[in-house]
Amino acid sequence: FKAIDAIRRRARFDASLGELADRTETAAGPAELAEEAGVEDDRLRLIFTCCHPALPAEAQTALTLREVCGLTTEEIASAFLVSPSTLAQRIVRAKSKIRDAKIPYHIPSREDLPDRLESVLQVIYLVFNEGYAASSGDSVTRADLSGEAIRLGRLLVELLPEGEALGLLAMMLLHESRRTARTDANGEIVLLDDQDRSLWDRELIAEGQALVQ
Repeated sequence: FKAIDAIRRRARFDASLGELADRTETAAGPAELAEEAGVEDDRLRLIFTCCHPALPAEAQTALTLREVCGLTTEEIASAFLVSPSTLAQRIVRAKSKIRDAKIPYHIPSREDLPDRLESVLQVIYLVFNEGYAASSGDSVTRADLSGEAIRLGRLLVELLPEGEALGLLAMMLLHESRRTARTDANGEIVLLDDQDRSLWDRELIAEGQALVQ
């Protein structure tokens, strides 16, 4: 079931990636757009594209998590502390606004990236949060999501080495360093005081510390 779920998530992301890529290519070629914005990674580029300032902040985040990052409506609703039906309505309204207002899916210029940074940071954080403490499934954590959030965080720091981006990446690295020690052989949570610190990833800890020094 986990494998099937992973395949479905990948299929949803691939479908969204293709659709959004088609829309962004109408004004210019993908190479020209990527060079202009300075965002080389497909998923990070689409996150910036979907975090359009014409949409309410929560709608930007919810829509991006669903369409680009592949999280389910239930997982996103859990992060926002709302019911799945409420969250679904937000996404529908955001899509309707995009359609009715003819909001273009253009990759923002490099000068416009800082204006979207807050929403992008929230998206990456919520992806990591779902990986750190999964809201559904048999596993307490999801390494695929936290790993992807850290990958995006590193790319974001290279692109925009702002304090908020550095702080988010450092936080994710420090939490991720304890992954192996956070659960026991039965998959149960091990409290911080009881964790085997020899299992902590020292390289991740050092990387996180270097970011905030």
